[in-house]
Amino acid sequence: MQSLNLRQIEVFRAVMIAGSINGAAQLLLISQPAVSRMLSHTEARIGFQLFERVKGRLYPSPEARRLFAHVESVYRGIQRVNTTLHDLVQQRHGVLRIVSSPSLGHQFVPDAITSFRRENADIRVSLECLRHVSLRDRLLDQQADLGISLFPVDHPNLRAVPLSDIRVLVVCPADHPLTRVPAADLSQVLAESPFIGYPADTPFFSFVKPAFERQGLPYWPDIDVDSPHHACALVKNGAGFAVVDEVSWRASGSERMTVLPLLTDERLTVSLVHLRREPLAQFAQGFVEQLRRTLADSGLELFGDD
Repeated sequence: MQSLNLRQIEVFRAVMIAGSINGAAQLLLISQPAVSRMLSHTEARIGFQLFERVKGRLYPSPEARRLFAHVESVYRGIQRVNTTLHDLVQQRHGVLRIVSSPSLGHQFVPDAITSFRRENADIRVSLECLRHVSLRDRLLDQQADLGISLFPVDHPNLRAVPLSDIRVLVVCPADHPLTRVPAADLSQVLAESPFIGYPADTPFFSFVKPAFERQGLPYWPDIDVDSPHHACALVKNGAGFAVVDEVSWRASGSERMTVLPLLTDERLTVSLVHLRREPLAQFAQGFVEQLRRTLADSGLELFGDD
């Protein structure tokens, strides 16, 4: 059985892509005779023609098309290797890749990054705000170094360290009639008021719906949004009431909203998430320390170091 070396595979791929000897030579930055010799040698070696020559163009045989599919798979693997190598080089020069729940990523995490960069100007930081499943997958695929999540991330290959509890707030526009309703009557009046909620595929839905049921409230949103940040924007515009986390409420400008006395015992937990078997780099640990200071400066109660 005859096999191809990497150079023969490279030339074959270039001819498939370019459709001509001249085009392949330009892709590979070599001469046309060199491509022709390599292609002829390859075909002689394997014992059959890969291309039919018609009026200066090369048309791949069925065997060539089948081979090309596997060659492209190999090249995608090489690209993944190079991407990983690039990431490793960048990390050696100090790159911190952070993924965050949207609620925390609008202001809290940027505040921590800004403070961290004042003392670590040589560290390049990237921040991406992602929904729950995407945040988890980025960490598992090693496309992020650490995550900051507002909801539990349960996976055997990930470690979640609780940092702080934050309040859950029921908010309405500052001048809304709900602000004048006695606390004892609030549940009944809310059931008849426009409600801004969350779609069934979001973590906030899984949290808010049971909380409503414990209060005897129906969960029938008039408007669905994908994040508390958007819910706060609608509340400030007078669209109705919503359940949001304390961090989103602060980041959105709390002066145009009123907090109603409902769900006062409900809490969400801010957690640091990273790969269980991959220790954080020293500069990443430094960022976590800044994250804790930012939480404390915000008046939020911290859990002990783990």
